[in-house]
Amino acid sequence: MLVLPIPMIVALVLGAILIRIAISGERPALLIALLAACAGQSLIVSLRQHYGIDALLPLQPITATFTPPLTWLAFQTASFRPLSLPRDLAHLAAPAFAAFCVVFAPETLDTVVPAVFILYGVAILVKLRRSRSDLPLARLEAGRLPARLWGGIGLALILSAISDTLIALAFMTGRAWLPPLIVSVFSSAALLAIGLLSVSPNAMGEVEPETPARDPHPSEEHAHLVQRLDTLLQAETLFLDPTLTLARLARRLHVPVKQLSSAINLVSGENVSRHINAYRIRHACSALEDGANVTDAMLSSGFNTKSNFNREFLRVTGKTPREWKTADHR
Repeated sequence: MLVLPIPMIVALVLGAILIRIAISGERPALLIALLAACAGQSLIVSLRQHYGIDALLPLQPITATFTPPLTWLAFQTASFRPLSLPRDLAHLAAPAFAAFCVVFAPETLDTVVPAVFILYGVAILVKLRRSRSDLPLARLEAGRLPARLWGGIGLALILSAISDTLIALAFMTGRAWLPPLIVSVFSSAALLAIGLLSVSPNAMGEVEPETPARDPHPSEEHAHLVQRLDTLLQAETLFLDPTLTLARLARRLHVPVKQLSSAINLVSGENVSRHINAYRIRHACSALEDGANVTDAMLSSGFNTKSNFNREFLRVTGKTPREWKTADHR
């Protein structure tokens, strides 16, 4: 019976996903590059670790260090801004430095490669924390799910770094039987997580033109901006569009995304997603009053996922949709 090592299975799974999304053309080039890097790294690990192709040994740390910067760039362009080649090409320094170490200082690779993974993993988590999970290019209907997905990807990068450290410790302590197991469990799980989480529709946003930042406005101008937003939402019912993003709202109001996000936080004490979802829930309540069933009310109000709809409905009304409908028609 044919038995495949775990890294080879991961490579095949990611490769199949890569082919599917490349054919569909529904995902940006950076995501395809990230998936290719994860699949290629799993393949190289499998060929070297389980099939004895030692010629790939110098290549492995170089290809490994492509994954963290590609993950960071995919995160940035899916959540905050479009790709900027002059600025983003600087991230090629990570694999370039790894290549330098392979040639001139191979003894440093056990430190350099994990450090690259930890650096980018922590950078993603810090960026999410500083943004308070408001991702301008993420779909507002998804709520906090995009931030959680990218947080999971950041943790997966750190997990991969931990696996590299464990491998180095295993060799240092003479436990040569441990590295293949560590690679199969930790590294493969991290690469698979990065690949699978990144292909989620909720992880990828739409590319919008970058708006220059401006100085903060006084609080009365925050209130005026939120009033303009509410007027726009009521007049055009933009909240019914499940693909609505913070960046699109900011563009309609001709303000930077950070200014709009800050205004909503300061005036309402809520993030943008909750502010928009409150409109959607009120629309769903009206639909239920008119006799619609829960699913139709959900879909007609800009929600695509029942779990998010139920959670937001409970937050806004204090009841589940079915409880509210029953109470409303007594």
